[in-house]
Amino acid sequence: MIVKKHMLSFLIATSLLLGACSPSANESEAAESYLGTETAVESAQTSGSSEVKEEDSPEGSSSNQTEGTKEQSDKESQTEEVASEEPIEGYKTIVVEGGDLSGHREPNVRVNIGFGNREYWGFTNEHGQLVRVIADSIILQDDTTEPLKSNGRYYHDEAKVPGVENSNFDEGHVIADSLGGVSNAYNITPQDSILNRHGDQAYMERNIRQAGGATNFEAIITYPDTETQIPSKYRYTYTILGNDVVDEFQNGNPDEYNKEQGLTTSESTEGEPSPESSIVEPEKPSGDISSVDTDNNGMVTIKEAKDAGFSMPITKDHWLYIYMRDNDGDGMVGE
Repeated sequence: MIVKKHMLSFLIATSLLLGACSPSANESEAAESYLGTETAVESAQTSGSSEVKEEDSPEGSSSNQTEGTKEQSDKESQTEEVASEEPIEGYKTIVVEGGDLSGHREPNVRVNIGFGNREYWGFTNEHGQLVRVIADSIILQDDTTEPLKSNGRYYHDEAKVPGVENSNFDEGHVIADSLGGVSNAYNITPQDSILNRHGDQAYMERNIRQAGGATNFEAIITYPDTETQIPSKYRYTYTILGNDVVDEFQNGNPDEYNKEQGLTTSESTEGEPSPESSIVEPEKPSGDISSVDTDNNGMVTIKEAKDAGFSMPITKDHWLYIYMRDNDGDGMVGE
């Protein structure tokens, strides 16, 4: 009986100890619930991270595409820049300031010699000689909108191309100031002063001015050798008022040249008719421009005319008119 009591006490104690060490059903469920929640959160975070990555993927792809497009655009832009600097038909395009007084020219280059937005192109050969000048359209100088000096020019002086130091030569523009040409070496050649101021060169420029401009302009300049910068011959072709014109002349005093070629009429023997000249010379002006053209540029400004004692306006029947700019083409200057 005593043994049974001891056994019963032992069993009760053992049961109490086991109960204290083992979690209750509620505690076990709570633990399982916590573990399940933590696992679910981790799973959700993992899933969310995966979803974010999947959502970010298109943006990353778009960004890469944008960068790729930008790189491609940059490459194309660089290609265009390089292409614009490459020689065109054997000529390298360079930029020279319009008022550059240096008489030096680079060989095998082309230079824009148009003032402002004009596009007039001068070309040199392998010897640095100016051999060709072209312009799709000759646009006249506009003294109401363009910055001109007091002498009616864009610049105070012209390029000192070798040869202009000779007193018989002017710093002759291939495309004149009044026609929108600049004054650097790619538009200047040493030109006989009579030819430049009163001869065929001057008449050509006057005709273009009076026509209000020209199209399809081209000048071909010839030299006697590869060493000199003094041309021997000019050939101009252009279109004015729908008419194609060709002006071709030697770089020399036109009167002396005509005399040498036997093109001037001499005093005929009494009773014999004078031989007809094979060339019809343009009508010569009756006045002396040298007393009016104080800067010797072949053109007369309103100020120069007034200073010389001429009253305004100068009409087209006046001998001085052909040396002045009639910007509005009304046959009257200085009105």
